[in-house]
Amino acid sequence: MSIASNKSSMPSGSEIQLIRPDDWHLHVRAGAGLKAVMPFTARQCGRAIIMPNLTPPVITTELASTYYQEIMQALEPQSAFQPLMTLYLTNNTTAEEIQHAVDSGLVYAVKLYPAGATTNSDAGVTDIKQCYPALEKMQTLGLPLLVHGEVTDPAIDIFDREKQFIEQRLTGIIHDFPELKVVFEHITTRDAADFVRESSDYIGATITAHHLLMNRNDMLVGGIKPHHYCLPVLKRETHRQALIAAATSGNSKFFMGTDSAPHARGKKETTCGCAGMFTAFAAIELYTEAFENADALEHLENFCSIHGAEFYGLPVNSDQITLRKESWTVPQSYPYGDDVVVPLRAGQTIYWKLIP
Repeated sequence: MSIASNKSSMPSGSEIQLIRPDDWHLHVRAGAGLKAVMPFTARQCGRAIIMPNLTPPVITTELASTYYQEIMQALEPQSAFQPLMTLYLTNNTTAEEIQHAVDSGLVYAVKLYPAGATTNSDAGVTDIKQCYPALEKMQTLGLPLLVHGEVTDPAIDIFDREKQFIEQRLTGIIHDFPELKVVFEHITTRDAADFVRESSDYIGATITAHHLLMNRNDMLVGGIKPHHYCLPVLKRETHRQALIAAATSGNSKFFMGTDSAPHARGKKETTCGCAGMFTAFAAIELYTEAFENADALEHLENFCSIHGAEFYGLPVNSDQITLRKESWTVPQSYPYGDDVVVPLRAGQTIYWKLIP
């Protein structure tokens, strides 16, 4: 990364160049919603891991191929963006399906959603032991397992679900499959950061921009803010600080994954509002702000552009992007099919801007 200034708080007009980043955890939905949000990521990133929790979920390679084609049709003809497809793990996923997925050249990972953990996760795993033949094949073929790290036991406090997942689920998976690549996605706690740091090199983690920039006060103080509701939920400030330390440490186990999750405004602003924040419109700008706040811009490129590619065994992107220290006001909403999606910081300021 080249930086025009070494100051921790860079002056307006300063520019930085980064190797083009990748998003290792992205929701783009389907249909008109997909067409509305896909260009934001394609403008910034070279690749993105595409989440499979559609309705119905992407549980087979054939469905992944169909979804891939829909995404490609939503891109500009000249776009070089590459969607990296995933399968949705169920109790019935077979080793044969895993082999088929790898042979396709389109599927780069398999996603574990504990049943009921988040949006469209009702078909998720209820008994991990039933998935062991698939996990064994994934370990053999080097296909990563992506985990939504929360237990769904109603007796467990929502703020403790990630920690309990480590103790009740993840430790056992790693013990039984020590050479299975596992990405602990959108980690939100000190417990998760410490666990990943202390685990083998087969274990990595994504961290979202919103969990680097916000804590649970941002969701609850002054009234509940539905557009700040996501799963896993925002945590205490001590946990946010632990995530900042992990992301800016230079440790290659941690890398960019936005978990950008668009929902129509009406589905967020209800008594049972959907979980997820829409950040893809300014993903790299938000990460840059978080790293600048931590006086760690020198580690931004590794986190956003290098560590994830290395973990997945893929080449680093060959081109660069440019960001300028320039304040701009986020629109109140963006078009989203027949509705609108409210972005993070709607009507507020972002302090960096991607230069075309």
